[in-house]
Amino acid sequence: MAYDRYIAICQPLHYATVMNRRACVQMAAGAWISGILNSAVLTGNTFALSFCGDNRVAHFFCEIPQLLKLTCSLSYLSETAAIAWTACLVLCCFVLIIMSYVKIFKTVLRIPSEQGWHKAFSTCLPHLTVVSLFIFPGIIAYLKSTSDSASVLDLVVVVIYSLVPPVMNPSSTA
Repeated sequence: MAYDRYIAICQPLHYATVMNRRACVQMAAGAWISGILNSAVLTGNTFALSFCGDNRVAHFFCEIPQLLKLTCSLSYLSETAAIAWTACLVLCCFVLIIMSYVKIFKTVLRIPSEQGWHKAFSTCLPHLTVVSLFIFPGIIAYLKSTSDSASVLDLVVVVIYSLVPPVMNPSSTA
């Protein structure tokens, strides 16, 4: 979405040639493939863990950090490495999105009319808000240390990154 908006605002005359069906399929396929591969690595690593003791997860659902608390093997290091890899992947995506929006905002600020500013910002800000509401709480949930019982803050963070972005999806209002 960030790239689509970047082309639409920064290179509007090239939009039809750049954002053609092939480009959209390639971007969607890249997102799906990277998501499936990342999920497969995390799931495979989770199945390789051995668990002992209590099997109760103090959370809404089985998040990886909560599962790591229940493991009694040293193989959790590979799962921790996989989480670190995922965090790097997410951070790289977020940096690319931010770079797109910096270029967009530079272009928008050169628009002489206030109506043009409003139109461009109203197009971009909902997407940037949803992405931020997904990425920042997700990073907090995965990178903070886990405790024996979930705090209210832990549960709120999980709700924010798992439920709020789909509800606020700007593509459903466009």
